[in-house]
Amino acid sequence: MDFLHNSLGLIEHYMLIYGYWAVFFGVMLENAGLPVPGETILLVGGYFAASHPDEFNLVRVMATAAVGAVVGDNIGFAIGHHYGRGFLLRIGRFFFLTPKRFAHMEKFFESHGNKTILVARFITGLRVFAALLAGASRKMPWRVFFAYNVAGAFLWAVVITLLGFLFGHSLPLLVKWVGRTGTILLIALIAIAIIAWRIKRHRGK
Repeated sequence: MDFLHNSLGLIEHYMLIYGYWAVFFGVMLENAGLPVPGETILLVGGYFAASHPDEFNLVRVMATAAVGAVVGDNIGFAIGHHYGRGFLLRIGRFFFLTPKRFAHMEKFFESHGNKTILVARFITGLRVFAALLAGASRKMPWRVFFAYNVAGAFLWAVVITLLGFLFGHSLPLLVKWVGRTGTILLIALIAIAIIAWRIKRHRGK
C-alpha cells in the first residue's frame, strides 16, 4: 500500500507540473508497449478534473488520453508489423510460442482482430501488447485496425476518466480495483480461449 501511495504521489506531482502532456505521453507510451502506468495516470487525470477544475477540463482529459492511445497503438502496430514477427518467433520457444501457435494467432486476428482491439485496452496486459501482436500477425489490415483502435480508445478514455472523476476521492482504492478488474478479465479471456481450443481439438478428433 505504501508503494501505491508513493507511486500515486509521484504521478500527481508530475501531473501538476506537466498537465495534459503527462496524460498524453503516459497513455501513449503504455499503448506503444512500454511498462508505463497509463491507466493510473488517466484515473488521476479524471480525479484532477474534479478536484482542480481550473487546471484540468474533463472533456479535454478524455480527448488527450484518446489521442495518446491512438498514437501509441499505431506505433505498436507499426513496430509489430515491421519487426515483431521475427522477434516473436525467435523468442517464442522460451514462452511456448511455437510457429504453429503463432499461425493460430494470425488466424485469430484475421477472424476476431477487430473485436480484440476494441476491448483489449480494458484488459490488463492486452492493452500493452494487442497492437504489437496485431501488427506482427500481418493478418489484420491497418485500416481495420485503425477504425477499431479509434473506437476503443475513445470508449476507454471516457470510461476511465469518468471513474477517476466520480470516484477519485478514494484514488488508491479505485486504482486497486480497476487493476483487479483488468486482471479478472484477462483470466476470463484465457479460460475462454483454452475451453474453445479444447472443444475445437475434440471435434477435430
